[in-house]
Amino acid sequence: MPHELLTQADVLLEGFLALNTPEGFRAELIEGEIVVTPPPDGDHEDYISLIMKQVIRLAQTDMDFSGNKGLKLTSGGRCPKNHVIPDGTFAPTELRLYRGADPWMPCEGVALVVEVTSTKPRADRTDKRHCYARGPIPLYLLVDREQSSLTLFSDPEGDDYRQHCTIPFGKRLTLPAPFAFDLETEELI
Repeated sequence: MPHELLTQADVLLEGFLALNTPEGFRAELIEGEIVVTPPPDGDHEDYISLIMKQVIRLAQTDMDFSGNKGLKLTSGGRCPKNHVIPDGTFAPTELRLYRGADPWMPCEGVALVVEVTSTKPRADRTDKRHCYARGPIPLYLLVDREQSSLTLFSDPEGDDYRQHCTIPFGKRLTLPAPFAFDLETEELI
C-alpha cells in the first residue's frame, strides 16, 4: 500500500491535537507555534466577567457567550490551520453556534472575540489579532493590562483589521452593531 507523505504542517497539527495539557492549562496552535498558557489569575477573569455581563445586558442583539471556546482559523502561511482559544467569544443567540459544536469549531457567525493580556501579551496583541482578522471575525476586543487600555479592532481585511480604537481604562468604548452600546470600563481600573 502506498503511504501518503506527511508535510511538516501535518505532523505539527497531528502532534498539537494529540497534546494532553495539564488540567487548567490551555494549548493553542498560533501561526505554526504551539503556545501553552497556565490558568488565568483572578483579575483576568474579573475583566472577562465585567465585559460579559454588560454585553448580555445591553447588546442590541441577544448574544451567547463562551469562555475558552476553541476556534479553527485560517493560517497566514504554510503552517496548518490556527487553533485559537479566545478568552471570550460572542455570537448572536439566534445562530446557536455552540449547540453541537466540536471542541474546535469554525468561526463563521462569531461576532466578537475578547482577549485579556496575560503571560504572553505579544500573542494577544499581534499574532491572535492577525488570526482573528483572517477569520474574518468582525470585532476583536483586546484588554491590555500592561497598558491599562482597551482596543477594539474592526473592519477585518486580509490578515489585519483596518480600524482600531484604543481607550484608557475608565473611559467608554462604543461597540458597533450588532452590539450598539457603550461599554463602561471604570470598573477595570
